[in-house]
Amino acid sequence: MMRFFVTGGMGFVGRNLCASLLNQGHRVTAVGLRARQDFFHHEHFQYISADTRKPGAWQEAVFDADAVVNLAGKTIFKRWTKSHKALIHGSRILTTRNLVDALPQKEGLPFISTSAVGYYGDRGDDILSENSTAGDDFLSRVGIEWEAEAERAARKGVRLVTARFGIVLGKDGGAMAKMLPAFRLFVGGPLGDGMQWFPWIHLEDVVSAIMFVVSDKNIRGPVNFCSPNPVRNRDLAGALGRVLKRPSLMPAPGFMIRLVMGELGGVLLSSQRAMPVKLLDSGYDFRYADLSEALLQIIS
Repeated sequence: MMRFFVTGGMGFVGRNLCASLLNQGHRVTAVGLRARQDFFHHEHFQYISADTRKPGAWQEAVFDADAVVNLAGKTIFKRWTKSHKALIHGSRILTTRNLVDALPQKEGLPFISTSAVGYYGDRGDDILSENSTAGDDFLSRVGIEWEAEAERAARKGVRLVTARFGIVLGKDGGAMAKMLPAFRLFVGGPLGDGMQWFPWIHLEDVVSAIMFVVSDKNIRGPVNFCSPNPVRNRDLAGALGRVLKRPSLMPAPGFMIRLVMGELGGVLLSSQRAMPVKLLDSGYDFRYADLSEALLQIIS
């Protein structure tokens, strides 16, 4: 049995990670913004309601953890007003800063801190490994700063893994909750010309890969959490249409996406052909490497 401390524990990934950890017999302390939680009623689960952007009593619970997982971060899938961009930035950078400040001096303590493939920026057809350089747009700059805050943990002797998430696909939340309604109403299709690469990962692989890197003491530094088979956006639309038995031929013009979504529209049209080189080299076996199989599991 291990003691896990999870920020963002009530989010889409966080809830599923906590459930998996409890099912495996671990103890979990989760922190979230909700005043209360109704997801878990388990003797080994503790919930702390706190704004992790601010120092506070919640930091005291970090000290006894055997592993720390940092999943906090406001969604990017909302129009980027000035105030929402501040939330995207602060929820990631300030939380990570406060969490690192609270970490004990503990040699080898696994610290899994989320980042994102948005770190790489819009890179066309370039194949992106963990050694690829960062981009220079808003999400790239957030990623650089986010990871820099996490890297301060190395001074405390912890084993840092910065998990660069692709787009997480799973039931009842995440990107699928945004995509499915349009397809079910027969108006789904590719974004722009659909040629941009879509770095996806199934929710179950996110959870199991987190456990994999916690247990493998040789893994450290940036790790791409994405399927070894990225697809172009048009292929995603086609696969989703086939699974739903709906047409997927109604493209959303790029200029319209930018007009309606603003700066976020540019992100939706950007391309990251990210590959999980470190996970594959370390022997991780993806449960869902094929997009069609992943979509069938999610929608069934």
